[in-house]
Parts: sequence; C-alpha cells; structure tokens
Amino acid sequence: MDEWVRQAEEWAGQAERWIRQQPPEQIYVAVAVIAVTILVLLAASCLKSSKPNTIVLSGLSGSGKTILFYQLRDGSSHQGTVTSMDPNNDTFVLNSELERKGKVKPVHVVDVPGHARLKPKLDEFLPRAAGVVFVVDAQDFLSSMQAAAEYLYDILTKATVVKKRVPVLIFCNKTDKVTAHSKEFIKKQLEKEVNKLRESRNAISSADITDEVELGVPGEAFNFSQCQNKVTVAEGAGLTGNVSAVEQFIREHVRA
Repeated sequence: MDEWVRQAEEWAGQAERWIRQQPPEQIYVAVAVIAVTILVLLAASCLKSSKPNTIVLSGLSGSGKTILFYQLRDGSSHQGTVTSMDPNNDTFVLNSELERKGKVKPVHVVDVPGHARLKPKLDEFLPRAAGVVFVVDAQDFLSSMQAAAEYLYDILTKATVVKKRVPVLIFCNKTDKVTAHSKEFIKKQLEKEVNKLRESRNAISSADITDEVELGVPGEAFNFSQCQNKVTVAEGAGLTGNVSAVEQFIREHVRA
C-alpha cells in the first residue's frame, strides 16, 4: 500500500511540474477540452439511460398474449393460460438469453388484457413503449378479423405512437395449427379492414376525435408501408415456443 501511495505522489508531482511549465493559454485549452468531453459523455449517458425498454403485448382476448409473455420470460407456456383481467408486468432477461445474463439489457414486457373495457390500460404504457407486439389469432382469424383491425387501427392512429414512431410487430400466433391462415393473408385482410375504418373515421368531424392521427395516404388504398412508424408482420406459435420473431423484434428495438 505504501508503494502505491508513493507512486501516486510521484505522478501528482510530475503532473504539477508539467502544468507549471505550460503557457496559461495552453492550460485553458486543455481544461476546456476536458470539460467538453465530460459534458458529451454525461449527455450520452443520460440519453442511453432514458431510452425506453418497454415492449407492449397487445391484441384481442384469446389471441395468445399471456402465453407469449410466459414464453419470453420463462421459456414455458405454463400449460396454457386463462384470459387475464390484469396486465402481466415484469422486467426480465429474455429466457433465450439467460446464459448471457449480466451481459444483456433486461426488457420490461407488459401484457395488456384484450377485453374491450380494459383497452384504456393500453394508454398507460404506450407513451413509454420501445415497441408494440400486436398478437393475432391466425387460426380463428376470420371470425375476429374486424375486431382485430379496429384494435390495431386505434394503436396505429395514437398520437404518441405516430409522433414517437413506435415500431409495431403484427405477430400471427398459432400458425402451428393446420387450419391457421398465413401471415401474408392476414396482412392483406387487415390492410383492407383498416382501409374501411380509415374511410369511415375520416367522415367524422375532426372535432370528435381527440387523440387520433390520420392514417395512410389520402386517395390511395391503405397498406402498412404508408405508416410513419415501422409496421412488420411475422408468424409463430407461443404454445410450442416458436417466438423467435418476437425476440428478434425486441432486441432490434431494446439493445442488449
């Protein structure tokens, strides 16, 4: 320990002698450079720490959001689940990344119940979302298509989603079932339904709409590429653990 103290004192003495030998102007420049460097590092640190790490799982009841939540966190479907009336809300390292725990950034995942009267809960989490996963039941798609499109439309026209360009992944779940529809079919049908909604909503006075942003390009049929935020479509099956598309989406928008 004494040796380290002597070494530190020697370095301090050398630094003091060097400073005394320099012209005042050069010292001022050096101090200014150090100060600017510190400010830049502090600003970068603040920006990094303030970047959102919340992923919101949304969609209709029965689409498989809760099973997806458990697969991401535990690597298990917990033998299926029942419809939840409260959000599943947890911060964790993705199960697929457990071997790198301590080296990757945990993710805050919120599974918002899809019941119609609980949709306002979505507004609590969207302002701090790094991304939204909209889960669609690919097996029972046709019977729920209109309701799913309405829910998706509400998300895509939220001012906070548009202004912050929050990316949205449409996850076609249950594609392990023989009767499931393909992601291409689901994408095309959702675009058609959203286009119908856009036309009917545009007929309403803007005074009656408080938190909606106009969707798409006027005079053109709607498609997801017209959205100001990035909208992608993927498929998988939460029950069998085929959720790699969701994991990839999460890591694309919540850096490890």
